[in-house]
Amino acid sequence: MAFQAGGRRSAPRPAPATPEAQAYLQDYAALVDAVPHPSFVVDHRWDVVLANGAFRTLFRGVGPHPTAMPGDNFLRFVLFHPDASAVLGDHEPSWCLPMLAHFAAALERHGHDHALQAVRRDIAQDPIMDAAYRQGLPHWVRAVGEGAVEHDGAVRPLLHPDARGGAGECRVVVETPRSLEELDYTRLTLVLREERRVPPRERRPRRGAAHLTVVPAAH
Repeated sequence: MAFQAGGRRSAPRPAPATPEAQAYLQDYAALVDAVPHPSFVVDHRWDVVLANGAFRTLFRGVGPHPTAMPGDNFLRFVLFHPDASAVLGDHEPSWCLPMLAHFAAALERHGHDHALQAVRRDIAQDPIMDAAYRQGLPHWVRAVGEGAVEHDGAVRPLLHPDARGGAGECRVVVETPRSLEELDYTRLTLVLREERRVPPRERRPRRGAAHLTVVPAAH
């Protein structure tokens, strides 16, 4: 699920307004960088404010893209980068659809935000993705339940470049201390874990995961 977005790269992110906030963010960056798992901080647009070395390692094989690099805007990366599925396993149901749901919520809260409006225009450029956003997404949310949309606590497939055989998964942990929340930032950490191998007879189809194809495969 990816297509070449036609929008522009997000505008440079303004620094926090006060010296105290800037100092806090600088110290928080040291904390994030000390975490062994991919960890990053985003604003309400999903612009990446901070990212640690493990985050950069996870996405080191991603090719260049004018608007959807993972270290610039994670929402755009998930939706628009043709290499996203090479890192984010089970890309459409596990990553794209939850991100679309969060984008819809952000657009409802920040409807006049130019960067979010630009994402909406890029979605509209692809008729299949646009139809999925307007019509398929509400049906998917009803089918899987609100819990499947939330990032915090979700276990999602991840293809780490250093993993033996490439297969694995992560638990998404969302942590937002008060000082970070006051800056309108959110921190996400992808806690790496080995994929639990389930015998074929125990496998169950993921409810609501296969009925919707949002975007054709990138060419």
